[in-house]
Amino acid sequence: MTARTENLNVAGIDQMPSPAEIKTRVPLTERAAETVLAGRRALMDILDRQDPRLFVIVGPCSIHDPAAGVDYARRLRQLADRVRDTFHVVMRVYFEKPRTSTGWKGFINDPRMDDSFRIEEGMERGRRFLLDVAELGLPAATEALDPIAPQYYGDLISWTAIGARTAESQTHREMASGLSTPVGFKNSTDGSLEAGVNGVLSASRPHSFLGLNERGESAIIRTRGNGYGHLVLRGGGGRPNYDTVSVSLAEQALAKAKLPGNIVVDCSHSNSWKKPELQPLVMRDVMHQIREGNRSVVGVMIESFIEAGTQPIPADLTQLRYGCSVTDACVSWETTEEMLLGAHDVLRGSLPKRRAA
Repeated sequence: MTARTENLNVAGIDQMPSPAEIKTRVPLTERAAETVLAGRRALMDILDRQDPRLFVIVGPCSIHDPAAGVDYARRLRQLADRVRDTFHVVMRVYFEKPRTSTGWKGFINDPRMDDSFRIEEGMERGRRFLLDVAELGLPAATEALDPIAPQYYGDLISWTAIGARTAESQTHREMASGLSTPVGFKNSTDGSLEAGVNGVLSASRPHSFLGLNERGESAIIRTRGNGYGHLVLRGGGGRPNYDTVSVSLAEQALAKAKLPGNIVVDCSHSNSWKKPELQPLVMRDVMHQIREGNRSVVGVMIESFIEAGTQPIPADLTQLRYGCSVTDACVSWETTEEMLLGAHDVLRGSLPKRRAA
């Protein structure tokens, strides 16, 4: 008998419904499709300098409670209307969480937060949540971590991030080249720009790679390339990189690679030393740069939820605080309103000159 040579460390392989099956259970509606497409068009117009506004990716570090998430989305939808002259608001909806070592990996992987890993349930509930947000008329952003996941809910996404830990990954660059959304590549966790810039460049080109089709079958995916990649500055290596010097260096790195000078500043992570109370200061500094004539910064990211801070996941989930993050700490809803309304007032007279000639 031939010795077994594969799956030696695999405990089980469970059947997963195909993307087409999940989409049949939670179908895209006409209203949701309109929201998604309008969201993408606005983002592309901003990146093309046809729209002088900035875009804001704002929302919880991760979604763990859909009810609180929809509550937040309703509030954000109303706020988006108040600042629409200066900002195109997109809700941050992150279901997958890259972990440095171990920890809860997100709503799709473990929707019940009890290590039962009911991925089929997480995928269906995650898609339903995105549909609910889109039905409100609010576009959604997410991080693409698992290369299979976009087949299940990519039709409900308007903006995608490639994170600091995966920006150098060939798999993620290939995937980004075929996504239907603008894609922001973050700089590395050590603060270097090279992986992010090279990621934008790579994703702009056509690729061919192994993947899944809608029926869940192995397929060769051939992409056209994504012309709407851009760089996201999130700090790293023990220092922020949202200041004028860092932004100028990022502009130079993009120009050297012959890429559009489109930069997004993440107000969280290493730019605020992971202290949510510093996010408003980062935002204020970036708005000042724009008012003083900066043209390369096209958007910002904010980690925000109903309640400020973060909380550990308790054994008794009924003890979870409503509307409070279970991953990175966030600013409160009240602070979110203050940040966006304050920035709106600062920029109102400064944006028209940012339009392309």
